Amino acid sequence: MPWKNQGGSPWGPGPKGPWGSGPQSSGPNPSDLEDLLRRGQAKLQQLLPGGHFSGMGIALVLVAALAIWGLSGFFRVQSEELGVVLRFGKHVRTVQPGLNYHLPYPIETVMLPKALRVSTLNIGMTLMDDPARRGRTMRDVPEESLMLTGDENIVDVDFTVLWRIKPDGVGDFLFNIQNPEGTVKAVAESAMREVIGRSNIQPILTGARNTTEAAVHELMQKTLDSYGAGILIQQVQMQKVDPPQQVIDSFRDVQAARADLERLQNEAQTYANRVVPDAKGRASQILQGAEGYKEQAVAEAKGQTARFLKVYDEYKKAPDVTRERIYLETMERVLGNADKLVLDQGSSSSPGVVPYLPLNELGRRTPPATQQQGGASR
Repeated sequence: MPWKNQGGSPWGPGPKGPWGSGPQSSGPNPSDLEDLLRRGQAKLQQLLPGGHFSGMGIALVLVAALAIWGLSGFFRVQSEELGVVLRFGKHVRTVQPGLNYHLPYPIETVMLPKALRVSTLNIGMTLMDDPARRGRTMRDVPEESLMLTGDENIVDVDFTVLWRIKPDGVGDFLFNIQNPEGTVKAVAESAMREVIGRSNIQPILTGARNTTEAAVHELMQKTLDSYGAGILIQQVQMQKVDPPQQVIDSFRDVQAARADLERLQNEAQTYANRVVPDAKGRASQILQGAEGYKEQAVAEAKGQTARFLKVYDEYKKAPDVTRERIYLETMERVLGNADKLVLDQGSSSSPGVVPYLPLNELGRRTPPATQQQGGASR
């Protein structure tokens, strides 16, 4: 016959442990055992010939009792469970899913936590019955979800934690923490508040969700490991990150103003990128022109200086001749393009003004036809 007794006595299943699968520290009540023995003896006396025990009958009863007691050590571990075998209350081994055996109670007992199941924990929201929809709906829990950011803003954060028992930490999970789900929830809320508290609200609402989730995951795992909880955090998922409902309209106005500010800044930057290079080019052109004029003026000045020094050297050799030559060259340069008048001072009583007649110029300006007519008349 199949025995489904997990850690029980030959007379029935033993008392359940705190997870509903293992025994508690205390054994069965002695008075109940004595009562069961008396009733068993009475039934056996009815079955045995003559209605009384014989030596052979007592031996058969003991053998049957021992067989039943030995077979009570078989137990089955389900697919999501791990079997934690305790020997007089001390953890001695962990067994995998399937049919297993432990020494009968009270020598060894077994506990069957759901060690292979991934549990989901919601923080900042909870499932509640909704009579209007005839089902359950998700409701916010403000005392869990409202958090203060590093720039002194309030943000409403709902998130989910996926966790399970470590395969090598089942003993720690059973004996080091009393309320696993409550412990995970407290650690998750504390870690999220710490990470949000050192971050600004704008990155949290936009592109920093993955960074925030990773930081909370790491901090939770580190804290639980320091407790020796035997819990593995699978994932942290941020479900909703919004400003509080009371100020969400004002917050959206602020976001719109920031968007306009960024747009105007981008337009100004675009204009600057177009105008500044043009202005720099023109400035560079002006500087290059000034530099060229500077070099030209300096070169001309140096040339004039060299010419003057050469003239001065010649002047020192023959001052009178050089002075007269300079005077003549200067007068030639000054009077060369000027209209000239000749003042005749031959008669002191009535000096006359005679215009200067440039015969050479007249000869060059005579039309060819006039010259030909003059030659023909001659």
